[in-house]
Parts: sequence; structure tokens; C-alpha cells
Amino acid sequence: MGDVDTGQWVDALPVDDLWEGDMAGVTVEGTGVLLLNVDGDVIAYENRCAHQQQKLDEGDLDGRTLTCLHHMWTFDATTGEGINPAHTKLVRLPCRLNGDGVIQVEVDT
Repeated sequence: MGDVDTGQWVDALPVDDLWEGDMAGVTVEGTGVLLLNVDGDVIAYENRCAHQQQKLDEGDLDGRTLTCLHHMWTFDATTGEGINPAHTKLVRLPCRLNGDGVIQVEVDT
């Protein structure tokens, strides 16, 4: 048997609104979510920097590097691992594309 599903999938954004190389901050069930489209792959993180919880959607996505605007911390957009400083990590959220072309994020219930 697989893992027990403890959350629910909630619509976040139509995939057509998130172009390749783009990012968007959305709110899903009261949680700030950062959606990234990196090389055609959609990835979701909590929309807060590991440093002082600043919104990451105010920063910059350059290829595979995500930079927080407030203190210039950088992260690997595909893994959430810190680049500078290296000892940090973003909180990744499960996401998927439903049959209607909508990005969904799994949230705890």
C-alpha cells in the first residue's frame, strides 16, 4: 500500500496563466503558494523565504535560480535547496495538473 492521503487537491491557477520561466504567487486554502514553471515543469513551494519569511513571488526567477528580493538569498528552483546560503531549503508542496488544465496543490485537511 502507498502513503495515506491526508490532504485534498485544490485548484490554484490555470496552467495557461503560468508560462515557462514564469512564477506566480497564489493563495490556496489560506496558504501562500509560489508556483514556478521551470523548463515546462510546474513546481509549488510555500511562498515564503527560509530567511525572514518574505514573499518569494516578489523576487526573481532566472532559469533555475530563484532569488528573494529582500536579502538576495538564492535557491535552486527545481529542488528548493539553498544556493547562497547553502544550509537552507524551501518547503515544497505537492502539485499536479488536472484534466481541465488547472494546476492543483495538495493542502492539509
